[in-house]
Amino acid sequence: MIGCEWDDETGVTDGFHQYGYDGEDFISLDLKTLTWIASVQQAVITKQMWDNDRPKNECWKNYVTQECIDWLKEFVEYGRSSLMRTVPPSVSLLQKTPYSPVTCHASGFYPNRVMVTWKKNGQECHEDVEIGEALPNNDGTFQKSVQLTVKPEEWKNHKYQCVVQVSGIQEDFIKDLTEDEIQTNWGETKDIY
Repeated sequence: MIGCEWDDETGVTDGFHQYGYDGEDFISLDLKTLTWIASVQQAVITKQMWDNDRPKNECWKNYVTQECIDWLKEFVEYGRSSLMRTVPPSVSLLQKTPYSPVTCHASGFYPNRVMVTWKKNGQECHEDVEIGEALPNNDGTFQKSVQLTVKPEEWKNHKYQCVVQVSGIQEDFIKDLTEDEIQTNWGETKDIY
């Protein structure tokens, strides 16, 4: 295994070059001394041979502490636009029947660090709230639902809001709980009965 590490906040870098055999460590390069460390007795002969090839060990050190770091920085930069992007959610209020819980459904957002809360008269609700987890969509975005169990008389007499906050986006996405905002199919089917 050959690789490197870079902390983009502190600038600290490190590298490694090591071998394993049969699921266990076998031998690794000490970058400070440019000598090999035998992890098991069977690696001692290899260590002695590889320690004598100092130019090759210097080449390995240069690769894991310089070239590898340069490549790592380049790959991080390539991914930054995708990894650091933000996508705002689409927020809907859903209800199956007039007395079933009201679901606040946020979808299409990125990243997946999101807070979906219900507020009553400006205060966060914790009772009668069931929080789902953020789930992936097929397009690389995410979705999350939070249910509020509340009687229609209650939400008609108080101001209920679903508030969605996505990490990296300053704006809050708010849906007021009103009859006009609730998406349901029970209104169309009640005329059948």
